[in-house]
Amino acid sequence: MSFSTEVKNELAHITGGRSCCDAAELAALIRMGGAMSIGGNANLGINFSSENAAVTRKVLGLIKGYANINTEVVVTRGRRLKKNNTYHVRVIPSPGVNKLLAMLGIMRDGGLNVHSDRGILRKVCCRRAYLRGAFLGAGSVNRPEGSYHLELVTGNADLAKSLVRVMKSLDLPGRMTDRKDDYIVYLKEGNAITAFLQIIGAHSALLTFENVRVVKDMRNQVNRLVNCETANLQKTVNAAVRQVDSIQAIAGAMGLDKLTPPLREVAEARLAYPEATLSELVEVLEGRIGKSGINHRLRKLGEIAQSLGFCQPEDEMNK
Repeated sequence: MSFSTEVKNELAHITGGRSCCDAAELAALIRMGGAMSIGGNANLGINFSSENAAVTRKVLGLIKGYANINTEVVVTRGRRLKKNNTYHVRVIPSPGVNKLLAMLGIMRDGGLNVHSDRGILRKVCCRRAYLRGAFLGAGSVNRPEGSYHLELVTGNADLAKSLVRVMKSLDLPGRMTDRKDDYIVYLKEGNAITAFLQIIGAHSALLTFENVRVVKDMRNQVNRLVNCETANLQKTVNAAVRQVDSIQAIAGAMGLDKLTPPLREVAEARLAYPEATLSELVEVLEGRIGKSGINHRLRKLGEIAQSLGFCQPEDEMNK
């Protein structure tokens, strides 16, 4: 089961809302997943399709809660790929359907309103329900283990713009793009998706999303720290190898006994402990000189090696 299906199953069982919120949710469901049909005497019908049985039951329940109209459910099975069932709710054209669509704001002044649902979105609770209906009708969200992405898909550009406005009114950073013949309203940030799930009432899915997200973020942070430490260690090892090579070049060309006592002391310590860090060399020298002093003398040894014809560059050891 996909994470989107889990979220929709949870949302489909939310009942007992205010009548205004139920109307907003049903309007969004019809706009996102439905189509109009025309019968006799200019009466309209509704055709709604979904691959989710729980969503289909909710649409039926909401429709019957507002109007005593004839409905039927037809189940078809896909012939390609996963061969999932698709559930079709058919509402027979009748005057009752016209009244229902007018009450939902989908019909206005005797014609279809395809531009805006502002009339049923005045309250914050109704805007929350509207987004819930939009997600149930044509929404999806990735599992939090992967990339963060939630989207609502519609073929109506005005509806997509309206969804963006509703999101922004609830402090959600919704954005819009197009994909072939569809318009996509999407969220791509973890915080935005958790806020969206909370707003539409998917509390169990929100907890699942947050739990996985915390573990994922912690794992990413650990990986970054490990990678950083590994890089620093590699730099330290490379610097130590170059320092040892420089000191050995000096020993072969002129002998370490020709160095000043401070340089000879550091050179012998480095040769005796080739893998030691600067801090560890400080302990070897019993604190007689600090890390900056050791680093300065190692640099000086590198310069002497270069003056003797040793061509390998000298890098500063990481602290």
